[in-house]
Amino acid sequence: MSGNLLLSAQHLSVRFGGLLAVNDVGFEVHEGEVFTLIGPNGAGKTTVFNLISRIYQPTSGHIDYVGPGGTLRLTGQAPHAVAELGIARTFQNIELFEHASVLSNLLIGRHIRRRTGLLSDMLFTGRARAAEVQAREKVEEVIDFLDLQHYRDTLVGGLPYGVRKVVELGRALCTEPRLLLLDEPSSGLNVEETDDMAFWIEDISKDLGITVLMVEHDMSLVSRVSDRVLAMNQGEVLALGTPAEVQAHPGVAEAYLGTIDDVSNLRRPAGQQVGGRA
Repeated sequence: MSGNLLLSAQHLSVRFGGLLAVNDVGFEVHEGEVFTLIGPNGAGKTTVFNLISRIYQPTSGHIDYVGPGGTLRLTGQAPHAVAELGIARTFQNIELFEHASVLSNLLIGRHIRRRTGLLSDMLFTGRARAAEVQAREKVEEVIDFLDLQHYRDTLVGGLPYGVRKVVELGRALCTEPRLLLLDEPSSGLNVEETDDMAFWIEDISKDLGITVLMVEHDMSLVSRVSDRVLAMNQGEVLALGTPAEVQAHPGVAEAYLGTIDDVSNLRRPAGQQVGGRA
């Protein structure tokens, strides 16, 4: 495995009342790789994401993360500290400020890296001006990287859904993450837009050197961009390996499609038409 260990999840379990949403899940993510979680709806994928981004607290188990100052227990960090540690996230349901421009949304993402104080910003001192210039330079780099120049001053609420997906990706990149969490990046996109998203993910990994941890249903996208895949079902680890290895795993096909008997029961007898009339 190329790259040093960046994230390690050990024996993660999450219980919501009587529901065991995640049961003894463990995996490792290495620097520079694209690591993808797959599984049917309700498998526990987004719950794992919410553990990493500190929205949920595990019932048992822990997550270690190699941050700027060395290895730390991520599950012991406050939610507001996650972005500053170098972890950024996008959401399946886009979370942008619709009445603000693309530029303003990206600048909001950049705010986590600002080091000026409130008084300095209010008086717009020389230090504040320098910080503003630096923030805008970084945002313009992201705009150029994602080909968003045409939409820079457009209100997000007036943009096509596919473009908004890219804007949310751009806002995450403006935080300068070491680990980028992508929650269903192809959700709601057409074939052409999904192909563009695959292009961005590949460039983010290879050109920017950012490690990507992704939840995704589109197996063509998963196969194209992923180095390793973790398949989950009913809150448990089902298979781990390359995309080809995981797709060939019999348990994965069963989790998505059911058993051979289940599929056979869906077939109509020969000569029978819809409605039961021969």
